[in-house]
Amino acid sequence: MKKTTLFFVFSFLTIFSLGTLAMVAYQPSLKKQLSENYLSLLDFSINSEDLEETETPESIPAPEEIFIVPDLKDYKARLRKDAYSNHLSAAQENGAGLIMDEVGLFQLVKDGALLEIDAGLGYEVEKLTHSHPYLTPEAKKVLGQIGKTYQALVGGDSFFTVTSGTRTIEQQKKLGRRNRNATKGNSSHSFGLSFDISYIRFDGEKSWDWKKQKQLEKVLSHFQKENKIYVIKERKQNCFHITVR
Repeated sequence: MKKTTLFFVFSFLTIFSLGTLAMVAYQPSLKKQLSENYLSLLDFSINSEDLEETETPESIPAPEEIFIVPDLKDYKARLRKDAYSNHLSAAQENGAGLIMDEVGLFQLVKDGALLEIDAGLGYEVEKLTHSHPYLTPEAKKVLGQIGKTYQALVGGDSFFTVTSGTRTIEQQKKLGRRNRNATKGNSSHSFGLSFDISYIRFDGEKSWDWKKQKQLEKVLSHFQKENKIYVIKERKQNCFHITVR
């Protein structure tokens, strides 16, 4: 009788254990509950405070355009005179819009559509009386590239002088009354894409340096050939009128 009872109890426990294992295998929620109970028995718990915070990597900003200064020592192309209509068309199409007065100009400066130009490698900006030392970001970038190229060609700390920048329509009208050679109507200077470079001022001094003038022409002809600028050599004003394309 005792053996029969013990056998019955042993058989029942065996069947119950197998049934429990089967339930755990086919019921994930029960398996999870048992797992959690097991972890609690081990006095082990996972809290959000125990987990290390995973930092989200910051987005890597796009690298700035790298300008490789060209070697122009053996460059032979000659500077050509571009039609003023090309200057005006490029200014109207790619500039900051027609700048009527100083109110509009300084609003564009505030908005970042025009940037101040002061001095950089290979160039300086003289004190301007009939224009403002501001250009569009693209025009300022190209001016900087021209300056670097000129300094690399001439050597040392050589630099040229920018004698005119952005001119409002208001300034253009006043200039027209004083200077008969000033452009009548809208000027490419009034869009933020044009500037003038003197060919008689180098290294901070006024001088008729034919060699440096030719070196500057070589640099400008390269940028002209690369379709970056339009150029007119203004002999009465002793400057190169440049519009960024």
